[in-house]
Amino acid sequence: MSTRLVVLADTHVTRGSSRRLPDAAYAHLDSADAIWHAGDVLVPELLDELAGFAPVVAVLGNNDHELVGTLPERVEETVDGVRIAMVHDSGATAGREGRMRRWFPDADLVIFGHSHQPVDAEGVDGQRLLNPGSPTQRRRAPSHTLAVVTCDDGRLQTELVDLT
Repeated sequence: MSTRLVVLADTHVTRGSSRRLPDAAYAHLDSADAIWHAGDVLVPELLDELAGFAPVVAVLGNNDHELVGTLPERVEETVDGVRIAMVHDSGATAGREGRMRRWFPDADLVIFGHSHQPVDAEGVDGQRLLNPGSPTQRRRAPSHTLAVVTCDDGRLQTELVDLT
């Protein structure tokens, strides 16, 4: 049986603002076995909302001031035979592949955020690098996005999802 992860980053939802996850994101959350958030959550209420859909794994982003001390900076877990690591900021684009392999030498998949730019690419020695982009602040990206990861007995499938 496979495990379906919905991967978010850079949601930047703040208390009292009109910013919220787009409606299209909720259909994916409804079918998630787990939700992974690569930082810049901003408020714990969003994590509570996400936990209403599935268990949540999250890391601390550079704007997560309210969550300091409650979220780790890095996570490494195995999901259905796939070794996954997650960090908010992977550093500069130049040298990212090698840096992620050094930081997470055993990971099959490294999830990161920070740039709001979706990335689904192969890194060093087949390590998969995934930035889900942002469902709420696209910045220079062409659209709002999230990612879906399917883990099945050590096999990995990734998909960037356009939410527009």
